[in-house]
Amino acid sequence: MGVIMSSLYKNVAFSGAYTALITPFKDGKIDTEAFVKLVEWQIAQGIHGLVPVGTTGESPTLSHEEHDMVIELCVKTVAGRVPVIAGAGSNSTAEAVRLAKNAEAVGADGVLIVSPYYNKPTQAGLLAHFTAVAEAVSVPVIVYDIPGRSIVMVNDDTMAKLAKVPNIAGVKDATGDAARPTRLLNGLGDDFAQLSGEDATALPYLAAGGHGCISVVSNIAPALCAQMHEAFAKGDIATAQKINRQIMPLHDGMFTEASPGPVKYAAQLLGLCEADTRLPLVEISDASKRVVEAALSAAKLR
Repeated sequence: MGVIMSSLYKNVAFSGAYTALITPFKDGKIDTEAFVKLVEWQIAQGIHGLVPVGTTGESPTLSHEEHDMVIELCVKTVAGRVPVIAGAGSNSTAEAVRLAKNAEAVGADGVLIVSPYYNKPTQAGLLAHFTAVAEAVSVPVIVYDIPGRSIVMVNDDTMAKLAKVPNIAGVKDATGDAARPTRLLNGLGDDFAQLSGEDATALPYLAAGGHGCISVVSNIAPALCAQMHEAFAKGDIATAQKINRQIMPLHDGMFTEASPGPVKYAAQLLGLCEADTRLPLVEISDASKRVVEAALSAAKLR
């Protein structure tokens, strides 16, 4: 399963609160200064790990050169202080292999590989896709199961087969099924990292046997997200519930429109970066801005 780097659950490679980092833009280009500032702030706030250039990082609209640069900049800035799981997915297996190889070469601790979108592969195709990427690198691979965007779901039988591939170390589960961790624990054992990909159900996911969350909300609330996971891991359920209640308005507000539009607006309000996105994403509506502003206030972040 690769090197154990977790501080919360020692049996899995990755656990706790990981931020699916936004990619700041300014005048149409990547704002590297703001990105470095964001990474440093995340670490200072106590985040457990970082995930650059996933969907939240607007990877579909980054050039290959930009994609590679952001991962390298993230790894360089982090300098080993927290694990970096690099987004390296594509609906082309050959492209995913290239991205994963590059991420490994620049020092990422793992790679996040999304289910191929648009192609609608069969379960056999999904198995072949993830296996091909895993066999091309030596770092841990996290399967990103997000049927809401990719249409296809990696079913439990396929996940069990993938878990037998030596360096496929876990799943980012964005199915919204809070009962799934228990089923996977029964089928796969407890050394396969299960990370929620949905903020609103992150705490129930932990309660069902999950190990963490790759979060959008932690872009703007890293300390609270990290503290919630730490409290749960220590058995302080009341504190975890209290924090989850505090940040629930963010879980809802950050998805009032297609992500990362709302969270980038929130980041702008907090002085972290500009709210700019790339087409086809556009500036969020005034109504959505009001929702985001109210969510920040409700969570006591401004």
